[in-house]
Amino acid sequence: MKKLSIVVYVVLFLSIAGLYILHFSGSKKSVVTGSVSGAPSQGMAYVNIDSLISKFQMYSDRRDDLMVKQKSAEAELNSKGGVYERGARDYQDKVSKGLVTRATAAQIEQSLVQQQQELVSLRDKLQSNLMEEEQVMNRQIIDYITKYLDENRSAYNYQYILGKSFGSIVLYSDSALDITPKVLDAINKKYQAEKK
Repeated sequence: MKKLSIVVYVVLFLSIAGLYILHFSGSKKSVVTGSVSGAPSQGMAYVNIDSLISKFQMYSDRRDDLMVKQKSAEAELNSKGGVYERGARDYQDKVSKGLVTRATAAQIEQSLVQQQQELVSLRDKLQSNLMEEEQVMNRQIIDYITKYLDENRSAYNYQYILGKSFGSIVLYSDSALDITPKVLDAINKKYQAEKK
């Protein structure tokens, strides 16, 4: 959910940047109202980003793939952690029974410290890779939705489509302007057709 809030803020930032560009760019002499198709534009609508993403089949598929990678990373880390723990127990057992010299004990201890550092490094690397993949996944999903809306703007006939989520800049919106179900149905159909 923490990553979802990052995605939401990115979408909101892009929406605000787009509104800023649209407002301050272009000719000041003529203002065109209406849509690309010539029909008058309906103004503004919004989609609930949290609902849209969580119910989008592409998100479910990519999340499942990411979970498989996460479990694989956890298994690798647990396996190497188990080897380290067995080595540490063996070292403690040998030292407590006096089965190794101090020089050998120092070598074993140095080797265990090295293994521990490698484990921490591996954990950090795996965690970083998974976080990066999750961020890329979220950006790809938002990009897919944005491209869909852009490619099908005549079907929606709005000047602006905002993204709303909990904690976003949009604090209130009329539910009559909510086009989330319509967009969700359309992007799921498009995604399913592309998957085949």
